[in-house]
Amino acid sequence: MDVNFIFRIGAIGILITVVSQVLIRAGREDVATLATLAGLIVVLMMVVNMISEFFESIRVMFSLE
Repeated sequence: MDVNFIFRIGAIGILITVVSQVLIRAGREDVATLATLAGLIVVLMMVVNMISEFFESIRVMFSLE
């Protein structure tokens, strides 16, 4: 696993937290919730992609078809 991947997830988390807090202070709790969900979905897609690459490398390593 690449260290940059962990930093990307952390940066997305910090960014979404700041956006969410600004939106909550502005009285837009519904939009803040949507922003948080969007950030969660982006991170989950990144993790799923990495897991997919992991299983693909295992398949190639053991020559499973």
